[in-house]
Amino acid sequence: MKDYIIIGAGQAGLAMAYYLNKQRANYIVVDANSEIGAPWLKRWDSLKLFTPSEFNNLPGMNFPHEKGHYADKYEVAKYLKSYVKKFNIPVAFNQKVSSLKKENDYFIVKGESQIYKTKNVIVATGPFHTPFTPPCHTNISKDIFQIHSEHYKSPSQLQNGATLVVGAGDSGVQILEEISNTDREVYFSGNTNITSIPQEILGKTLWWWFKKVGFLTAHKYSWVGKKLSTGGQPIIGTDVKSLFKKSNITCVGRTLGANLDTITFEKEKISNIKNIVWATGFKPNFDWIENIKLDDSHYPTNFRGVSEIEGLYYLGLPWLYTRGSATLGGVKKDAKYLSKYFKEKTKMITKTNILKANKQVA
Repeated sequence: MKDYIIIGAGQAGLAMAYYLNKQRANYIVVDANSEIGAPWLKRWDSLKLFTPSEFNNLPGMNFPHEKGHYADKYEVAKYLKSYVKKFNIPVAFNQKVSSLKKENDYFIVKGESQIYKTKNVIVATGPFHTPFTPPCHTNISKDIFQIHSEHYKSPSQLQNGATLVVGAGDSGVQILEEISNTDREVYFSGNTNITSIPQEILGKTLWWWFKKVGFLTAHKYSWVGKKLSTGGQPIIGTDVKSLFKKSNITCVGRTLGANLDTITFEKEKISNIKNIVWATGFKPNFDWIENIKLDDSHYPTNFRGVSEIEGLYYLGLPWLYTRGSATLGGVKKDAKYLSKYFKEKTKMITKTNILKANKQVA
């Protein structure tokens, strides 16, 4: 029986482990992967963070690169591995959790090959679970190579010929830019009316300005937080207007449907596409947790990570409390809040037990 089990050994789970170490808690981290940093290493080869090193620190250990450095996926994975080693964080690998339920006053966590019992659970599996691909992809000819951005590594995976990139988020734009640099014909499907912001403004990083004006500390219940959390996310570090004007890129609007070799878009029908990269995001999946409530975005209801079920907590969700809640450098504030919550809860339980014992003695 553990006092705490953390599900997920990404940045959220490791930040929580740091604070549980400080409390000398009896805990373990369980993770579906075979090594620390695996989700980062699975992403495309040229990926770089759009936050500079000084904004990527987990609690107790600075990101080991100079100020203003934009780390690649290998550097992030290496940092997380060093973090686990430095703080001696206990991790059980290859334990994908298939179910979590509460029985009486403890939880049962069913992993790949082991079942755990614990008084408290922190779900730190992040916001990205199930890759989403539009239903029309099943109507497309098998001769056209299709891949989701989760599995995309580089243009070397693609067949010769025209390539379609679908999705106007950071991933879609970065992948579009990379593929367009191969000089092949590229089609872009998605909203072109998106805002892009440079990584530096007047000699300061964008995140320095965000911190200065309070964007990083505004919580989702504040007026500023509500505006930021419900508005569209800007593309950071890529000049999308210039990108869309490249001679080998054709913007075709939304994808409407498909029939074998012919794909229908808002602006035209195209029949020469040989590859499709679906940068269409992910859907959250918390079906494996029994008896929880989900909000309109299909994330578990909570307040600052504290759920309605006694002993069940969440960390690393988008806008759990602030814009940075799901980021490498921002998750530590939410982890610290939960650690303080745990301390106060322990004090109250201890005080109650002492009062009960005194009454029995009396």
